[in-house]
Amino acid sequence: MRGAMTFQIDMGIDSAGRPACVDLEELLATRLLVQGNSGSGKSHLLRRLLEGSARQVQQVIVDPEGDFVTFAGPYGHVAIEAVDYSLAEITRFAARCREHRTSVVLSLEGLEMEGQMRCAATFLSALFDAPRDYWYPALVVIDEAQIFAPAAGAEVAEEVRRASLGAMTNLMSRGRKRGLAGIIATQRLAKLSKNVAAEASNFLMGRTFLDIDMARAADLLGMERRQAEAIRDLPRGSFLGLGPAVARRPVTIRIGAVETSARSSSPKLVPLPDQSPAEDMRDFILAPVEETLVLPLAPPPPPRPAPAAELLEALAATPAAEPEDADPVDADAVMADALHGIVADPDSALRPAAALFQDFQVRCRMAGLRRIALDPSSFARRLAAARAGIYQPEDEQWAPAMTAAAAVPDEMLGAFLLIARAARENAPCPSDEEIARIYGTSSLGRARRVLAYMEDRDVIVTRTDLSGRRSVTIPRLGWTTASTDA
Repeated sequence: MRGAMTFQIDMGIDSAGRPACVDLEELLATRLLVQGNSGSGKSHLLRRLLEGSARQVQQVIVDPEGDFVTFAGPYGHVAIEAVDYSLAEITRFAARCREHRTSVVLSLEGLEMEGQMRCAATFLSALFDAPRDYWYPALVVIDEAQIFAPAAGAEVAEEVRRASLGAMTNLMSRGRKRGLAGIIATQRLAKLSKNVAAEASNFLMGRTFLDIDMARAADLLGMERRQAEAIRDLPRGSFLGLGPAVARRPVTIRIGAVETSARSSSPKLVPLPDQSPAEDMRDFILAPVEETLVLPLAPPPPPRPAPAAELLEALAATPAAEPEDADPVDADAVMADALHGIVADPDSALRPAAALFQDFQVRCRMAGLRRIALDPSSFARRLAAARAGIYQPEDEQWAPAMTAAAAVPDEMLGAFLLIARAARENAPCPSDEEIARIYGTSSLGRARRVLAYMEDRDVIVTRTDLSGRRSVTIPRLGWTTASTDA
């Protein structure tokens, strides 16, 4: 219901059966801390609060478990699955949602703890750093806040912990002037940074049982320990509320029903299936497992090419040239077959280019191609393309890639074309090991330097998302590989 200058969020009923509300305008100015052990109804409370204010104020939800993405349907929130994006993209998304006052859910599901902390720090800092023109009021809801503002050192890199804690501290202590009202929820008060928790002026405390959490709750509520111990007796879904946006004196609130639900929920008791007699089940469970192991047949190794000297002698002993009316030879096909044979030889990577060129000439002549329109330099480029899986680079489909390849040195051509082939076919991005192999090295560091060299010259653009999966784009061609582990 609306007052003269504010909006009341209906949260449920108090112990006397009267409606219990949260003053939205006061909440924006004074922030909120929600605490409750697992199963206390903490997420249900957040959902009721968000549903009641969704159409009144912008909402930004940092969601470690992906439970709140269901707001994207009925309330129009934009769900961002952070695992699919890089930190630079996360920064841009935060700036855009501030500018356009769009409600978003940043789902951190699928990230390890360090990735979640790094992503949340980046996102919150971008919200905080928005230009003054975009300082519109917004509720910033952080579930499982103890992850992002730990009271003690977390098992992550120190720079990540500092960045995450700094972003949370800025939100709670300095966010009000920028229109950002922090709503943080935690299972364990003792694990949440005191500096972050102390900035909240409103509290909704659910049931908790550990003495250390009870002591923190009593301290925050300004109550004697024996008074705060009443929190232990709260039923699921009930919270002790206090603060200028909730009530001037402690009040017990029974949270009302919600319209949305999480993607996952607590398991429910269901009857066990009808069981067979115990002996039958024992025989069934402990029955031997029939393993059928089928080993794949390894392909036969490619034949080792004969030494070049023997092939040249054999070629010299062959009869004279074919008559002019003989069937013409497809030069491109012959050269492609010769390159196939060379690339298939596992020792070819260790042989010098001059020896491989001689081997190539012999193979072509043995196949009936008398004139080979390739010099050693052109052969080196054709061989690099073949090692990348492109045996006929003159085909129209590869012409754009070969044109773009003019921007890279000859020794990097194979690596570039390997990426180009994956991008054109929307295949996974080549790994560092594959790039090193085609570059002719076993050093992964050298392979990364090849990528860095091409990126510095705007030949390629690499993108690594928060889960460590890499993709590469060739801007000139508009081709992008699928993402995969680097």
